[in-house]
Amino acid sequence: MNQLIEPSRQASAWNALESDLANALGDVVHFDNLHKSLYASDASNYRQIPIGVVVPRTIEEFVAASAICHRHQVPVLMRGGGTSQNGQCVNVAVVFDMSKYCNRILELDPQAGSAVVEPGIVCDTLRDAAEVHELTFAPDPATHSRCTLGGMIGNNSCGAHSVMAGKTVENIEALEVMTYDGERFWVGPTTDAELKGIIAAGGRRGQIYADLKRLSDKYGDLIRARFPNIKRRVSGYNLDQLLPENGFNVARALVGTEGTCALTLKARVRLVKSPQKRVLLILGFDDIYLAADAVPEYMPFGPIAIEGLDRQIIRGLQARQLRAEEIALLPEGDAWVIVEFGADTVEDAIAQARRAADYFNQRAGSRVSTKLIADGPTQSRVWLIRETGASATSISIEPGRPDPLVGWEDAAVDPMRLGDYLRAFQALVDRYGYETSLYGHFGDGCVHARITFDTRSTAGVAKWRAFTREAAELVVEFGGSLSGEHGDGQAKAEFLPIMFGEELMLALEEFKRIWDPGNRLNPGKVVFANKMDENLRVGPDYKVVGPVTRMQFISPEGAGFQRELERCIGMGRCRSLKGNTMCPSYRATRDEKYSTRGRAHVLWEMLQGEIITDGWQSTEVKEALDTCLACKGCRSDCPTHVDMASYKAEFLSHFYEKKMRPRQAWSMGRIGDWAPWAAKLPGLSNFLTQTPWLAGFAKKLAGVAAGRGLPKFARHTFRHGYRAAASSGRPRVMLWVDTFCEHFHPDVARAAQKVLDHAGFDVVLPNKKLCCGRPLYDFGYLDAAKSRLQQIIDSIGSSFEDGQAGPVALVGLEPGCMSVFKDELVKMFPGDSRARRIADNAWLLSDFLVSRDYQPPRLEVEVMIHTHCHQKALFGVKGDQELLNRMGATWIQLDSGCCGMAGSFGFNPDHEALSRNIGEQVLFPALRAAKPDTIVLTNGFSCKEQIKQGVRRDTLHIAELLLRAQTRQSSFINQDFGSK
Repeated sequence: MNQLIEPSRQASAWNALESDLANALGDVVHFDNLHKSLYASDASNYRQIPIGVVVPRTIEEFVAASAICHRHQVPVLMRGGGTSQNGQCVNVAVVFDMSKYCNRILELDPQAGSAVVEPGIVCDTLRDAAEVHELTFAPDPATHSRCTLGGMIGNNSCGAHSVMAGKTVENIEALEVMTYDGERFWVGPTTDAELKGIIAAGGRRGQIYADLKRLSDKYGDLIRARFPNIKRRVSGYNLDQLLPENGFNVARALVGTEGTCALTLKARVRLVKSPQKRVLLILGFDDIYLAADAVPEYMPFGPIAIEGLDRQIIRGLQARQLRAEEIALLPEGDAWVIVEFGADTVEDAIAQARRAADYFNQRAGSRVSTKLIADGPTQSRVWLIRETGASATSISIEPGRPDPLVGWEDAAVDPMRLGDYLRAFQALVDRYGYETSLYGHFGDGCVHARITFDTRSTAGVAKWRAFTREAAELVVEFGGSLSGEHGDGQAKAEFLPIMFGEELMLALEEFKRIWDPGNRLNPGKVVFANKMDENLRVGPDYKVVGPVTRMQFISPEGAGFQRELERCIGMGRCRSLKGNTMCPSYRATRDEKYSTRGRAHVLWEMLQGEIITDGWQSTEVKEALDTCLACKGCRSDCPTHVDMASYKAEFLSHFYEKKMRPRQAWSMGRIGDWAPWAAKLPGLSNFLTQTPWLAGFAKKLAGVAAGRGLPKFARHTFRHGYRAAASSGRPRVMLWVDTFCEHFHPDVARAAQKVLDHAGFDVVLPNKKLCCGRPLYDFGYLDAAKSRLQQIIDSIGSSFEDGQAGPVALVGLEPGCMSVFKDELVKMFPGDSRARRIADNAWLLSDFLVSRDYQPPRLEVEVMIHTHCHQKALFGVKGDQELLNRMGATWIQLDSGCCGMAGSFGFNPDHEALSRNIGEQVLFPALRAAKPDTIVLTNGFSCKEQIKQGVRRDTLHIAELLLRAQTRQSSFINQDFGSK
């Protein structure tokens, strides 16, 4: 829509549009400020506030909504996963998010090697379905766990395995498309006879084909002469697909148009054979240029992927103390190439890799180190460096150094000239005083580069613009493409004339006009493009604010709440549908506002104050954060370590300064205050909470969901029966007995005491009853939480001073509580050395026992492990696994993410259904399928409750399982003595 229209008239027109869309589609239409904030940004440097957002439930709803947009003559942007890096996924338009509902596989034909899909389907969902038949959809960008096929078609996406089977364009057989004005038809390769018939039939479709034929005839020779003859030419439109020798393939001509020409309704895609057995050969070189020079030497061995990686990313990970175990897998060198081989058998794949390794081991000239990795889990860890390393190092830890940015991210040249290009490119980077990392798809000559552009000053932007022009000229000098994977969007479109020349630019513009004469489909991208320095998310006018916070957000990347929010660069790993923990609420809803990225974007907008205008009192932010489980999954799973649990607690502490907290805040948030009193009369307390007719009233009073059972108080607290051990000269351990182990499950603490005694330690308790205050954070009680922590510091802070004959460790049982000592304690008291010592000496029981080489008695049982989210995020899973190994148990670790209970979250009436839905993603089905005698191991109180209430299975804490082994050993010993 014309941006010069008077604002009041524009608002009126958009109100009418919203009304028409809402009347037609109902509650999937969102013109509110929350959704505008969610979709104003993607994974690029750009930000444009949408007119509104529509999340159609079906393709037919999308068609109907598009017709309404056409009637109102407003721009339309069709969006997939929102992981584009060049700005093509944001616009002043009605944004259609196809990923939530329009994500089905409509047909999968293994014999034909094809599938028909809707545009919102995630790449990995299709790949998983194809793998059942030993097939795959070959293009696999680093975002394959969340990018959609519609977005891949729009960007002509590639990935590590394009060496094996090409870009998206080579893997598209046909598309059902719709023009902005509503014409709907299938496109694909077209014979001469079919072309004549379509043109003869007339109408809008006939006119399009006739115009495309004229375009092909007019510019055919120029296209053949000027289009780069390389595998990764992604920039511009695929006009070469209209040439007779390419079958006048209209579907493939539309691939890579970034939603600027037609709207994709369905796609028929090619599936290729997926090598079932794969191995990696990692080659170490002295520098990245020598690694690139060797591209011609990799190819003869038939690899299916060739990925390069320079030292800069590795150094960045090491400086942040990340991925140390993965980095240790790399052979000696200062640059690496990961060469993947695939075959039907492991032996054949290994044989291919060994032939290549032998060649490089015996190669004359520069030294090359080699390492062959055949087991799948280790290969996945190596790929993790490649897929997350750049994102993990995208926030600068050097004061005054700009963050490495996308923007010149994916240029491609002839792979046979890659080494020389990289030398010239690095020289250009050095001349401008920038720093960069170099990595990418070496087999196809596509190089990724995150560069330290300064976009926050006018001078910095001018310098960035000058660099981009020279970088474009350099790529063209090497016969390359400005984009080799991510598309042009806004970041590179302005410089396409350097690559194509003015006459071919006219051809690109004519192609756009044939399809979209009114320039209503994603305007300002690819052609008729916005300038590269317009619409910047963080530009010279970026608003820097320093809100006063209760937690102190201090990290190597900088200090302050705004700096924390800048961690989110929009790559959307939180939108992955499986694996790890992040983000449980998104997985259960597929709603952007319930993703970690969505919440980070809304909080960022709150600080900017343009869309979200009421700051800490924002109901939009409160709505987005309401379903955050504070599981801390993002703290470990997000490559940039966004910590939404802390951001939520901080926001709520301010929000409730002027708002009344819900009843649940008093019942569950303050459980550490009232539970000790209720535990004095456990019989009465349980009568009130467990008797059916009284429990209903109690739950209503406490703000607890009617379908949830209230926890039952133990007859005796742990301290009631605790007796301090007599001084024995053995090392002492301070046992942290949390509220839940004290009042509800004291057997866990008693088991821990006995196990620690068996391990050779005397157990002591703090000299007074203390509470870490974990439930307080869920309701923003940060002042009260800080007061609890101050009491802890004053009470036990000196216990762990160097040279003191105190306890050797603070050992705890509930991961949620122990995570307070590792996380919130140092956020609340960043300068207090006593707080740091407590944090450094805080252990979960299993980790502590492993660190002290404890050998438990044998217990040969089958165990299924579900790990508490806080344990995974801050402690890891290896402690429990190692103890099970030592006792001879057979175990499986569920990749079950969050259980869905998450402290008080699942008890909330508004969250109960979502909580159970999260449990049904992986955890509940796995437990139902487990054998009845399988022991379910989980250390979290909330996990225990969720499993008990969800699938009616009992669970054991690691302390209880270790005690069971200890008791069984004692029983055997007693039997032996008795027989003698």
